[in-house]
Amino acid sequence: MKLQSLVLAILLLASGCAFKSIKKEKDILYTSKALDLELPKKELNVYAPKFAENLPVLVFFYGGSWERGKKETYGFFGRRLARRDMVVVIADYPLSPDYQIQEMEKSAAEAILWTKYNIQEYGGDPNKIVASGHSAGAHLASLVTMKNEIWDSLGVENPISGAILNDPGGVDMKWFFEATKESGEGDKYYKTFTEDPQVWEDFSTIYNLDGDEPPILVMKGERTYPGIDYTVDRFMEKADSLNANVEVSLYKKKKHIPMITQFFWTWSQGYDDVINFMESLN
Repeated sequence: MKLQSLVLAILLLASGCAFKSIKKEKDILYTSKALDLELPKKELNVYAPKFAENLPVLVFFYGGSWERGKKETYGFFGRRLARRDMVVVIADYPLSPDYQIQEMEKSAAEAILWTKYNIQEYGGDPNKIVASGHSAGAHLASLVTMKNEIWDSLGVENPISGAILNDPGGVDMKWFFEATKESGEGDKYYKTFTEDPQVWEDFSTIYNLDGDEPPILVMKGERTYPGIDYTVDRFMEKADSLNANVEVSLYKKKKHIPMITQFFWTWSQGYDDVINFMESLN
């Protein structure tokens, strides 16, 4: 009996609270035609521990080059973080080529706004909302965190307490389009960012950094794509020059996709960084 108890204890420890009960609410409509007639109907899923109360909230936007992805793919992420005592919201958003970056930003903001007004019903603290995402999703999280224009258009103050940007794309689309003009490598992203250089600048993370942001954690894979590697380094240089509350966590030998798939394993560096950041908001 003692041996069985010991084995069970080891399994519980190794699984990172894998047996902790959680609840999932799926396919909740968050976009509102009253707010913006141009947005399509989009839904989100909520993951929370049973009997949750006033827990910090993570709103996550997935990657996929702004043109693919669905919230159901990231159920593992929501469930495992919920077992670490937080409430997780995973939202769909409009994708290109049917929609462009302006509509994606508006949709991301509406997901955050829905969370602000409704998350207490699921055990989340509406005053501790962290915007997060991977790749293109991290880009959207950065926009709604750093740009107040979108919140002014919705008639509310920015409700975001912090941001976690996992190997973010879109850090400097202006530089990217200009650098790849001759090769044509960037042409495929015109369907998202248009061919207007002003749009490239307005919707790039780096040009929206002014030093007044809430705390931001940037997670970067050491072997990520060259464009992400270069632009994140430039972003951090600017953050340092502004004395902004931005930190970077480097992941040794990690490539871009493994930066999100690492969350299949509860002992990953990613979990440590996310949990520590969320706890720092207390």
